[in-house]
Amino acid sequence: MKEILIDPITRLEGHGNVSIFLNDKGDVENAYLKIPELRGFEKFCIGRRAELMPQLTTRICGVCPVAHHYAAVKALDAAFNVEPPSAAKKLRELQYVGYFIYDHILHFYFLGGPDFIVGPDAPAEKRNILGVIEKAGMDVAKEVIKHRAYGQKITQILGGKATHPVSGLPGGISKPLAEADRKEIQDMAESSAKFAQLTLKIFHDIVLGNPQYVEMIKSDAYTMNTYYMGTVDARNKVNFYDGKIRVVDPLGKEFVNFEAKDYLTHIGEHVEEYTYSKFPYLKKIGWKGLVAGADSGVYRVGPLGRLNASDGMATPLAQAEYDVMFKTLGKPVHGTLAFHWARLIELLYAAERAVELSKDPEITSTNVRNKPGEPGEGVGITEAARGTLIHHYVLDKDALIKDVNLIVATTNNYPAICMSIRDAAKGLIKGGKCDQGILNKVEMAFRAYDPCFGCATHFAVGQMPLTVKVYNSSRTLVQTLQR
Repeated sequence: MKEILIDPITRLEGHGNVSIFLNDKGDVENAYLKIPELRGFEKFCIGRRAELMPQLTTRICGVCPVAHHYAAVKALDAAFNVEPPSAAKKLRELQYVGYFIYDHILHFYFLGGPDFIVGPDAPAEKRNILGVIEKAGMDVAKEVIKHRAYGQKITQILGGKATHPVSGLPGGISKPLAEADRKEIQDMAESSAKFAQLTLKIFHDIVLGNPQYVEMIKSDAYTMNTYYMGTVDARNKVNFYDGKIRVVDPLGKEFVNFEAKDYLTHIGEHVEEYTYSKFPYLKKIGWKGLVAGADSGVYRVGPLGRLNASDGMATPLAQAEYDVMFKTLGKPVHGTLAFHWARLIELLYAAERAVELSKDPEITSTNVRNKPGEPGEGVGITEAARGTLIHHYVLDKDALIKDVNLIVATTNNYPAICMSIRDAAKGLIKGGKCDQGILNKVEMAFRAYDPCFGCATHFAVGQMPLTVKVYNSSRTLVQTLQR
């Protein structure tokens, strides 16, 4: 049996490789996504002071630190049995949508979008932001840089730092918002909303306007029927910061709707020996392996997961685009590459929501924190850019961390990512015919999820298998040593 190895996979956060195994006919027998890095953040946190968690966990990932910051803060709200003031919740959410603005811009223009804007078969050296600039023009490039900076500036004003925020506290936030800063945020948010509309126009013109791309999005190689999960508000509209967790089945029917504290009732985690990332699944259905359909407990999170799990967007322009996507592709959308369209709809929603919050009369209130109570146990759930993020802490009587469980967005998606890569490889590689363009299309299956494997790897059982490979000067493997 022949093996095709993609190592490393590219344009993601973290490390990974793909092994594709061909049978005697040259068709794909199976494919595996392996995550070779181990970070083990859950163990690092044991014994720490609880109030350090919102700062410590931002260091898990420099791509989505705001998500970890507020999942941690919300877990401490629950653990100390304290409800933040209304103004504090709005300031947290305003910071949060700022993070979505810069993160979704990053993925579309730098990581996932180049495959469409430049072309999946283009040379590797072109499939990047430089190729995007060449194709879309320097004026667009300037807008990309400016508005990604706007998202970071919003998080800096509200969070104290652009990358690793420090403002979230149990029971609230560390400082109120000054009027001058509020006005600056409003201006940046309004500009970001216009830029989001421009980005959607680019997507419509270049991607949806290309019949080959639309055919690719709808093709069997990139289609997988699963359950979908996302956070929704009281009207079942998408919300990134707060709400209940809603799951719909492959037909779009509500399967379950639960509070953060009840996540263990609904989500289990399976372990395989070949990877450090765990495999979450819906407990009511059970782990049936890497298979799709209503009889499998595999679900998907992230932009497409959120939109499929919701009844709509809470802002008008995003809602209009939401309607266009589902009218075009049907609902729920099972095409993996539609994650990109959903992500841009969320970019527009984040900017619109930032405008709404920046204009809210309560946003400059000085009542931004309530006093925490006695330490206990708490669960905090937010929607990271990549999907549903869960922090669960157990504190002792001295408010030290006794136990931690993290289910990161990419961990939630890991079973589906493995299946998407396998199905894409089976659909694209036939008779042993394979080139760099085809392998890039296989990578597009995982890239659509915007995976972040740096914070998705955990230590489940056993010990880390230390492997040392010795190569000679000709780069020939001469010896392998393993613990």
